[in-house]
Amino acid sequence: MIPLATTRPQGVVVVGAGLVGLATAWLLSRQGHRVTLLDPALAGSPQPTSGSAAALGLLMAQVFHRSSGRAWRLRQQSLALWRSWLVELGRRGHPLPCRQGLLLLAANAADLERQQRLAADKARLGIELAPWGPERLAGLEPALPGAPLGGLLSQQDGQIDPGAVMAALLAEARQAGLVAIADSLLALERGSRWRLHLAGGGCLQTPWLVLAAGLGSAAPLAGLEPPLAMEPPLALQPVLGQALELELAEAPRWNWPGAVVWRGLNLVPRPDLPGGRRLWLGATLEPGLDADAAALADLRQLGGEAPSWLRQARVVRQWQGLRCQPLGRPAPLLDQPEPGLLLACGHHRNGVLLAPASAAWIGQQIEAG
Repeated sequence: MIPLATTRPQGVVVVGAGLVGLATAWLLSRQGHRVTLLDPALAGSPQPTSGSAAALGLLMAQVFHRSSGRAWRLRQQSLALWRSWLVELGRRGHPLPCRQGLLLLAANAADLERQQRLAADKARLGIELAPWGPERLAGLEPALPGAPLGGLLSQQDGQIDPGAVMAALLAEARQAGLVAIADSLLALERGSRWRLHLAGGGCLQTPWLVLAAGLGSAAPLAGLEPPLAMEPPLALQPVLGQALELELAEAPRWNWPGAVVWRGLNLVPRPDLPGGRRLWLGATLEPGLDADAAALADLRQLGGEAPSWLRQARVVRQWQGLRCQPLGRPAPLLDQPEPGLLLACGHHRNGVLLAPASAAWIGQQIEAG
């Protein structure tokens, strides 16, 4: 269960209705705070700067290449929170399965050696990552891409549907009293409270302001006078991602142990979608704002290593989004540069995974006053 606020309820404005912003708004609302969520996407159209739009929903926590430090701790906290959050949402009428299992494939000898070191490191922490040999991989249907030398299976990692989770969080936050405003933040002013000037002409005042708008978090801060005191200065860059939903020509047996990662690309079986033959494929890593048709074509063919069933699949849908990557700082950016101002952005490729830990951190800062 989500604990109620231990201090008096606070007024909070959360800017950004991506997964991090929605997770934050939901958690704070459930804790008893008075939350307003601000994002033009609440009118129904996703924003072009949204990182959540590029997400396939993979939860890659246990297979993270590190075994200590801030990034490792955030991943472990978030994985545990996702499990409890999904149970809580399910109890409230939103069944949102976490599809267990994540299989990393070794495309070459260097990959295989890294996987062996990773399994040994995690075993020392009591985390089991199961090695799979070529013979076992050859028994999977549909056939895997390339000719993998081995694989490493994490049963604790997995995948969730970002769109379904975002819809559930928004619905439940509204039930808990969330005020949702479909507008943009135009400018900020300091004072005894933060003063938000909206593009639609309105104005909000709040003691607590959470910027969780990805790339859109930087622009309102740039106009502050005096400038925001952050060292190094806040700098965010876009990394575009394109993804595909494919429908296979024939219904496969689907005996994969979960989502599959091949040369950094994710293949996510979605037999739960209409027809039982769907697969999500993604996502590209393209610096900048403009989608590259060649990168999408390369994704579609897995760099020339797509098996025949994948080459013959029909494209049902394609989408893209802009991940937010901080410059000069580790991802994600969780910071309180001034009283009442909380930053939760710069999650890069891990916004879905790290949304619960980010929301919990924000809640802790507000509780601490």
